[in-house]
Amino acid sequence: MKFILGIDVAKAKLDVALQLVDGKTRSKVVDNTPQGFAVLSAWLDKYSVSGLHVCMEATGIYWEAVAEFLVDAGHTVSVVNPAQIKAFGAAELVRTKTDRVDAKLIARFCLAQHPEPWHAPSPAIRALRALVARKARVTRKARVRS
Repeated sequence: MKFILGIDVAKAKLDVALQLVDGKTRSKVVDNTPQGFAVLSAWLDKYSVSGLHVCMEATGIYWEAVAEFLVDAGHTVSVVNPAQIKAFGAAELVRTKTDRVDAKLIARFCLAQHPEPWHAPSPAIRALRALVARKARVTRKARVRS
């Protein structure tokens, strides 16, 4: 059995739930920043994680950076429609709605449903996105100054 990681993604933080091979779950909260991703990676190393399948909801744009980070680290990442997670939670009669509970629910969904892997954009597409974002910032600053 693989390790399963459910991530509830928010703008500023990631609530993660690691399903261990013995069935136990460990939880952690990290910043949704490159520094937070490094903390997450070190935390996963603490549990000697291998064969990790990560699952998160496709909400807004806040999931993209962590998904790319985890794919680049060699993990399988699935990005799931939030309606699927909501329906799964309803089927389990989950009534509590906290980020920590959601992360555990996402991990259980991943374990039960084995969603398809998400494929990260190529390095060329990533570079192009970074250039477009940079141009938008420069253009915005120029409009503010004039």
